[in-house]
Amino acid sequence: MNKAPQRVQGIFDGLAKDYDKMNDIISLGTHRSWRAKTMASIDIPKNSQILDVAAGTGDWTIALAKELGEKGHVTGFDLSPEMLAVAREKVREAGVSFWVTLTQGNAMELPYEDDTFDLVTIGFGLRNLPDTEKGMQELYRVLKPGSQLVVLETSQPDNPVIKPFWKMYFKGVMPMMGKVFAHDKDSYDYLEKTTEEFMSFTALADLMRDTGFKTVAYQRFNFGAAAAHFGIK
Repeated sequence: MNKAPQRVQGIFDGLAKDYDKMNDIISLGTHRSWRAKTMASIDIPKNSQILDVAAGTGDWTIALAKELGEKGHVTGFDLSPEMLAVAREKVREAGVSFWVTLTQGNAMELPYEDDTFDLVTIGFGLRNLPDTEKGMQELYRVLKPGSQLVVLETSQPDNPVIKPFWKMYFKGVMPMMGKVFAHDKDSYDYLEKTTEEFMSFTALADLMRDTGFKTVAYQRFNFGAAAAHFGIK
């Protein structure tokens, strides 16, 4: 699949205006509970420096900012300037502008020095990188030793009863909803394919270990439709 940065940026620039609405419709609101459950499992260091990669429209960036002390800061980083424009307005409305910086760029080449951040998160973005292994190495590089990476990502159910319905939903229903509600079936076809073709939750855990992360653990949601992975540098 073509995951060139220019193509991925174009897709998400086009989706930005309807992205939040469509996420709620497609996931039946469950993406919010996945993020909340993941947040509950993170020990967020007070007054820390946090990097939220693939920040999108800013939901996780804002949630992290609300947990920080007055000296902490969150950098929301995303490829799409249009997604960040939506995030910027949401950050302002949430009253956390003082704690948040939004930066546009390519996650394959993060513009930060080694050992910079106390926590790195990436939500629903790892599957869009053209080279997952290299992207994981970048996330590892910018973390301080002893600090945590948290990956929240769609996954594939392995329950033999649930799996056929999951495939039918993502291959048929989701793209059609994209056509009806967002008038953009092609972009939602892309999202379906990246979800279906992304590595399993066990393969992602193995990749984190191979990159150098220790005490790797994961938490699965909705029969395996999504998973949160945790690892320490």
